[in-house]
Amino acid sequence: MVNTAIGTESPGASKAMTTSVHTNSSALVALQNLNNTNSKLSATQNRISTGLKVNGAKDNAATWAIAQNQRADTSALDSVKSSLNRATSISDVSLAAGAEISDIIVELKAKAVAAADPSASAESRKAYDDEFQSLLKSLQSFAENATFDGENILNGAVATNLEFLASADAQEKISLNRQDLTLAGLGLAADATATPAVAAPSLLNTADAEAALARVEAALATSNSRLAELGAQAKQIEKHNIFVGKLMDSLEVGVGNLVDADLAKESARLQALQVQQQLGAQSLSIANQSPQIILSLFQ
Repeated sequence: MVNTAIGTESPGASKAMTTSVHTNSSALVALQNLNNTNSKLSATQNRISTGLKVNGAKDNAATWAIAQNQRADTSALDSVKSSLNRATSISDVSLAAGAEISDIIVELKAKAVAAADPSASAESRKAYDDEFQSLLKSLQSFAENATFDGENILNGAVATNLEFLASADAQEKISLNRQDLTLAGLGLAADATATPAVAAPSLLNTADAEAALARVEAALATSNSRLAELGAQAKQIEKHNIFVGKLMDSLEVGVGNLVDADLAKESARLQALQVQQQLGAQSLSIANQSPQIILSLFQ
C-alpha cells in the first residue's frame, strides 16, 4: 500500500487521504449516491405508472390503512345503491300501475253515477254494467301484474313490507310498504265470508247502482291514500339514493386525496432524478479510475 498526500495540507493537518488499490472510498461513496438516486427514480416511476403515491402498506402504512377502510365503505355503498335502485324500480312500476288503477276507479264512478239515474233504461244500465265489469277486471289485472324482479306490492298476496339497505354497515334500512290495490283490497270484490255476505258490485238496477257508487267512492279514497303513502316512500328512496351517490363520490375524492400522485410534480422529479442518475454514473466512473494514478508513481 502506498500512502500519498493529495493536495497541499494546511498547517496542523494530521491526516492524509489514502489511495489504495484494495479500497476505493470515493467509488463506494459514488455507488451509494447512485443507488440512492436509482431507488428514488424507481419510486417515482412507480408513482407515474400507477398514478398512486401510496400503492401499498409499504409506502405509507397509516395512509394506506385509512384509504383501504374508505375503499371498503365505498364498495359497501355500491351494494346499498344497488338495493336502492331495485327499490326505485319496484316503486316506479307500482306507481305506474297505481295511477292506472286510480284512473279506472274514476271511470267506475262515472259509470255508477250514470246507472244510478232513475230515468235510465234497463238496456242503458246493462251497457253501463258491462263496461263496469270490464273495468273491474282491468283493475284486478293491473294490480296482479305490477311486478318487478319477482316483487309485487299491490296484489295483497304478502303482508310483510319490503326493506332495503340504507347504510354501509347494513344496520339502517329503508321501507317500502305493500299497498293492496286489488278488488278485495279496495272493497270492490264479492265477499262470501262477510256477515252478511257481500256481492260483487252491479249496475243492473237503481239500488245496486247506488250501492256500487258508495263502494267505488270508498275505493277511490282508499286508493288515493295508499298511493300517496307509496309516493312519499318512493320520494324518500329517491332522495336517499341521491345522497348515497354523493357520499360515494366524496369518499372516492377523499381516497384520491390520500393516495393519488401529483403527476405534474412527479414528472418534474423524474427528469431531475434522471439527470442525477447520469451524473452519479459519471461520478462512479471517475472514482473507479482514480486508483490508476498509482501506476504513474512506478514509472
